[in-house]
Amino acid sequence: MNKTAPAGTIDMGLLVLRVWAGLLLFFQHGLGKVTHFSQMSAHFPNPIHIGPLPSLLYAILSDAVCSLLVVLGVATRYAALIVVINLATAFALVHQFKLSGPHGGELPLLFCGAFLTLVIAGAGRYSVDAGWRRQIGRAHV
Repeated sequence: MNKTAPAGTIDMGLLVLRVWAGLLLFFQHGLGKVTHFSQMSAHFPNPIHIGPLPSLLYAILSDAVCSLLVVLGVATRYAALIVVINLATAFALVHQFKLSGPHGGELPLLFCGAFLTLVIAGAGRYSVDAGWRRQIGRAHV
């Protein structure tokens, strides 16, 4: 039996995923990096050996800027991909693939799955991206 989801439920699910994961990442991880930038810049983890400051700047791009872009649905796939790269790096190199125990990486792996879903599926109908596509479509008619 092939059942399809009622119209709009997948888009609503993508909206909930975007807003939920994006705001959680921003408030729990991004905002603190921005507000405590000067304290963190000298000793931030440097897993790929580019220096603490560039590592922190990339984490701010991911956890603060891109998380909010995802919430709004702006350049969603690209923003979510930046988040996925950051979180996969953290899970592999900072948490060393450990899910539980001291320094376990369950949370970055969970976020990684949520944002990877958005890389694959996109923002859905309820997003700035979709609004822009609708506007472009009208302009070509």
